Amino acid sequence: MAESAPPDELLTEAILESTRDLDQRSTGEVLAAIHAEDRNAVEAVGRTLPAIERAVDLLVLVLKGGGRWFNVGAGTSGRIGVLDASEIPPTFGYPADRVQGVMAGGEGALVRAVEGAEDVAEDARRVLLERELVPGDAVVALSASGRTPFALSALQAASEIGARRIAITCDPSSPLSRSAEISIAPRVGPEVIAGSTRMKGGLAQKMVLHLLSTTVMVRLGRVEGNLMTNLHPASRKLRRRAVRIVMSLGEVDQPTAERLLDATHGSVHDALRLARG
Repeated sequence: MAESAPPDELLTEAILESTRDLDQRSTGEVLAAIHAEDRNAVEAVGRTLPAIERAVDLLVLVLKGGGRWFNVGAGTSGRIGVLDASEIPPTFGYPADRVQGVMAGGEGALVRAVEGAEDVAEDARRVLLERELVPGDAVVALSASGRTPFALSALQAASEIGARRIAITCDPSSPLSRSAEISIAPRVGPEVIAGSTRMKGGLAQKMVLHLLSTTVMVRLGRVEGNLMTNLHPASRKLRRRAVRIVMSLGEVDQPTAERLLDATHGSVHDALRLARG
């Protein structure tokens, strides 16, 4: 049973009554409690699928029109946004400048917490202006509480410029949610450790982002069937995967697949085109 947060307090700061004795439990009991609450995050994200679908359609429209997609956030939310953006180029062969992450506190905050960076609202605006945000772009602002000044400032800048605005938050009544054209707000409830939104809150935001990015890339034709036909084979593992894809879809043997990949400088898409004549 969750304890409701008073109207003047954050939903993400509420106390989960069922884990008030967490420090008295065995290791197995602590793990079971966390895992049970993680399942609630999965269900909460499932209830937001219609909003995620609308966001996918908007982002596909933006990217097809030559615009860019910016994930903006602080702390856990910012790191998740940068993580998802950084994985799109190697997975889907999509240009790195088309989907970008903006982290409060800059790149250094990815590996070491920069306390207070989330409160410097003007930094979000400054970075977006430095990256020349235009009306054809989209800003996806992430904040579990929906009240982080850095994320709110990003949506405000997008609104002033005329860029599209999407919010990912765990509080559907938050200022961030109200500031967006599309709000994706899985209500995950209080955390096992009160206020620790790197737990269910972070998990829900990660699920929403990979739902968004994967589906957008599918809609943009960056996969064939369920295979990564635009991956960038920059490692031995990815090279082996590229060979298997060319063998499977191109219906050729391994030596031929390897030869075609060499001839196309590792491009799975181009190797398949040659294999199919």
